[in-house]
This record gives sequence, C-alpha cells and structure tokens, in this order.
Amino acid sequence: MRIGVLALQGAFIEHEKMLSKLGADSFEIRQLRDFDQPMDGLIIPGGESTVQGKLLRELGLMEPVRRRIAEGLPVFGTCAGLILLAKEIDGGEAPHIAAMDIVAKRNAYGRQLGSFAAGAEFKGLGEIPMTFIRAPYISRSTGAEILAEVDGKAVAARQDNILVTAFHPELTEDLSVHRYFLDMAAQAGKKIAV
Repeated sequence: MRIGVLALQGAFIEHEKMLSKLGADSFEIRQLRDFDQPMDGLIIPGGESTVQGKLLRELGLMEPVRRRIAEGLPVFGTCAGLILLAKEIDGGEAPHIAAMDIVAKRNAYGRQLGSFAAGAEFKGLGEIPMTFIRAPYISRSTGAEILAEVDGKAVAARQDNILVTAFHPELTEDLSVHRYFLDMAAQAGKKIAV
C-alpha cells in the first residue's frame, strides 16, 4: 500500500508517521511531478485551506487532483482537507477541489483558543479520541454519509472514495481512522484489479 501525502503546508509529517505505524509506504507530494507517481490513496492534511488551495492552483496540481479523485482515487482530508474537498463553504469562500457533497463551516469552533479534545463514536470504529484545532464541521450533507458527530455537529463523513474528518486523528495515538482509510484504499484497489 502506497499513499501520497499532500505536503504543501500543514500536518503532513504526522500522517506519514501514522501510515508507517500501520505498515503503509508514503511519499510527499510537493509539486506536479510528485503527483504522477503510482499511489493507492491520497491524504490532504490539516493546515490552512486557503493557503493549500492557492498552492494547489499555483503548482498546477488542482485539476490533476480533482480528476484523479473523480476517477476513484481514495482520498482522506483532515480539517483543512475537509474544507478543500467540500463542494460548498459556509461564509462565501470559493470552493477548492469541490469533490464531496457537503457544506463546510470554517473555524466553526472559533480560533486557536477554541481548540479542544473529545471522545465520540465513529461509525464502525466505536469511540475514538478526536483533537480539534480551529476545526470546521459539516453544516449540511446532500450525498455523504455522516460517520461521527460531536455536540450534534457532523465531524466525519464518507462519500464513495472520499473520507473527511474535522478533527486530527494524526495527533493522537489511535490508528483506527488511518486503518479505516487504508481499508478503503485496499477495497478500491480490488475493484480496479477486477
């Protein structure tokens, strides 16, 4: 299993460490030629969604990323990654990759001081630890399955080959969400191999 990790900005190294603990290879995507490598899945980390969106456009990565996701490449977006993948963003910001039928509410829990940790049920995984840093949430979904909620707000969802979390599973010791994503990638690979 080989996973590309978007390494333009944000918490990409932490995702690489989680993948390594699960025995998966990863590589960093910093420019267009990196994206041409074979991969079983893509992780879009937390960070600043506007900065990452701008860099995706400037580096010529936006359209190739959008196309590969539309073709079925499994993708996992955390925090800013959720915002980048949402088809609509509450508050007027223009959508970026716009691949998932959700509306993202940016900085929904406030600024840095609004960061917090919680434990909540994640469908199919049981209760897991969740770390929220200037986190968004999903204010509306028209096609995605909600996988987790905290205080009545949707914080994880899946739609076909796309998984998003408003929280940062890479900042805990719990490997279950990354394992869930690797299982998604493995299932997608089986479909392609048939």
